[in-house]
Amino acid sequence: MGMNKRRVLLYPFALIYWGITSIRNKFFDWGVLPTYKIQFPSVGVGNLTTGGTGKSVVVDYLISNFKKDFRIAVLSRGYGRMLKGVQIADEKSTATTIGDEPVQFYSKHQDIEVVVAEKRILGLKKIEKLPSKVNLLILDDILQHRYVKPTTLVLTTTYDTPYVSDALLPSGNLRESKSGAQRADIVLVTKCPEKLTVQQLKFFEERLNLLPQQKIFFTRIKYSSTVQNALTKKSLTKLKSPFLLVTGIADPTPLEAYLKSLGLDFIHFSFPDHHTFTFQDITKLKKAQREGDILTTEKDYMRLYPALQYDNLFYIPIEMAFLDAAMELEFKDFIKGKIISN
Repeated sequence: MGMNKRRVLLYPFALIYWGITSIRNKFFDWGVLPTYKIQFPSVGVGNLTTGGTGKSVVVDYLISNFKKDFRIAVLSRGYGRMLKGVQIADEKSTATTIGDEPVQFYSKHQDIEVVVAEKRILGLKKIEKLPSKVNLLILDDILQHRYVKPTTLVLTTTYDTPYVSDALLPSGNLRESKSGAQRADIVLVTKCPEKLTVQQLKFFEERLNLLPQQKIFFTRIKYSSTVQNALTKKSLTKLKSPFLLVTGIADPTPLEAYLKSLGLDFIHFSFPDHHTFTFQDITKLKKAQREGDILTTEKDYMRLYPALQYDNLFYIPIEMAFLDAAMELEFKDFIKGKIISN
């Protein structure tokens, strides 16, 4: 069935979904549903779609660039974890106990607090009592969780598939109406081509029809030239070919395209986002691997390593890069200004 035909058939259900989410948002706007006041400056990262916009890369960027000046805590839902309730990351935490993205944040930044909670308010109350005296909170995947309101809200959307070109669930991938973008202070366009003309940037911004006070910034994915695991690092081009590429993320196409652009020989095993690797999955990968290497994303490594524990299992680090230095400086100054003023 073609995508357009599918959207038409599911449109009535999308209308019902629109009605439910719109009423919910109005209740928050009118104060019928309460919003918890965060006790210190906070930056929230979220999106309108079901995934694949690079939120975790943005959270990692914020941690890396602001932890020198602030005592940071990250609050996440901890998607895919087995333990429920409020959990605080420590050296014993795994993807099973707190989720793949939170354990990734903690493993890279052990000088911050990482807390997971389905109910963000309970997580916030726990953070407020921590002895480390947090003075900057970063909230992951917070746009639809309106029971808490961050000081600054960053909305992520991809260059190739912006939210304005999408439709509501189940006809499309939007978790709420496009008007939800108006709550954002910043729209961060991710996964951009490396070079865009001034005209292309202006045309894209016009498509979004932002409010006068909203800021827009353009970023791209920057892949590392080295891969690594818990024991070692080596050049990406030194992977034993053909290697296995294993992904459990919403949109693996940029990584796949990058590896192909280097002329690397690999076989791709693609799983759904936040996939829990079963015994059957691991058996299948071991059979396909033979003597070669396995490459995965940093987030997937957190779930794969406990099951595989192979020295030849590697992940490729990625980071967010702005299209130019002036744009990055403006972004940092805007965020810092918001933090200090609150």
